Amino acid sequence: MAKVTLKNLSHSYLNNPQKDSDFVITDVNIDWKDGGAYALLGPSGCGKTTLLNIISGLLVPTKGQILFDDKDVTNLSPVQRDIAQIFQFPVIYDTMSVYDNLAFPLRNRGLSENEIDAKVKEIGEMLELTPTLRNRASGLTADGKQKISLGRGLVRSDVNVIMFDEPLTVIDPHLKWVLRSKLKELHQKIKRTMIYVTHDQTEALTFADQVVVMHEGQIVQTGTPIELFEKPKHTFVGHFIGSPGMNLLPCKIVNGEITLSGQRVPSNSSIKKTNFKKMQVGIRPEFINFSKEGIPVKVSKVSNTGRHKIVDAVSEAGKIKILSNAQDEIPSGSAFITFNQKYTYAYGDDWIIE
Repeated sequence: MAKVTLKNLSHSYLNNPQKDSDFVITDVNIDWKDGGAYALLGPSGCGKTTLLNIISGLLVPTKGQILFDDKDVTNLSPVQRDIAQIFQFPVIYDTMSVYDNLAFPLRNRGLSENEIDAKVKEIGEMLELTPTLRNRASGLTADGKQKISLGRGLVRSDVNVIMFDEPLTVIDPHLKWVLRSKLKELHQKIKRTMIYVTHDQTEALTFADQVVVMHEGQIVQTGTPIELFEKPKHTFVGHFIGSPGMNLLPCKIVNGEITLSGQRVPSNSSIKKTNFKKMQVGIRPEFINFSKEGIPVKVSKVSNTGRHKIVDAVSEAGKIKILSNAQDEIPSGSAFITFNQKYTYAYGDDWIIE
């Protein structure tokens, strides 16, 4: 296991990058503790897989350093870094049995057959592969094959970091939930440093202790799932995390306070600078309530999801989504809403104003 530190990392696939747009990731700085569970979260093309491949040694960064336990490994190969990486699609040996697939990395390292047998059976039990250990891998379903890939990463006790590159993409929704829960359980048992890359917020937030959100090659926020939900530092985080995402409405600043459609909106931001090109107020649907007075809106649609009602409303400033309890009475037509001050933030040019 290892502490992982990334210092001033930037990478371009061009031989001679000249401008910022030539880089797929820029100025990445991360410090991950030994034994933690971490996620890189972002949409396709944001640079998360590139960053994962740099950590593993499959790519050498254009600029910056990678440190394992404060030792510079930037120019070391994946083998020298002692990395286990599980890819998006299962990579297994079809002609071998499940047992031999799991034993393969241990045999390559010269362990005794007794040690191998004990370790394979332990991991097989953890991943519920015990009944199929003697079966040929070619006959397994997609989720069974991906379990083998996961097992080959977990079976070694000498790895510094175990990395997952969207490993549940080929798995059906129910089994995704099962395997995600199993990974979390495994991490709590073996306490190895794990880095999980995904575009799925549910996977990231349920697996990781710390989530790194990436957008257009940059890290826009690092935090716990609660921190990302309750206090997005960037409008992209507010929009990307949550279902529905954060409401973001154009606003004005008058005497250091937010005004929306001419009305003062109490917030959790201390606003001193106002010379931004774009000013917005952000509030999640969960923290909006109907009231007798406040911001006037018109209710246009109510969708009942069983546990909640998602209310679509329109104000002078724009469209607003409100999340209410399923049993709540929703006004029809004209209504008023208020924002919970604790979770209301001002954003200047997309960054939170604190």
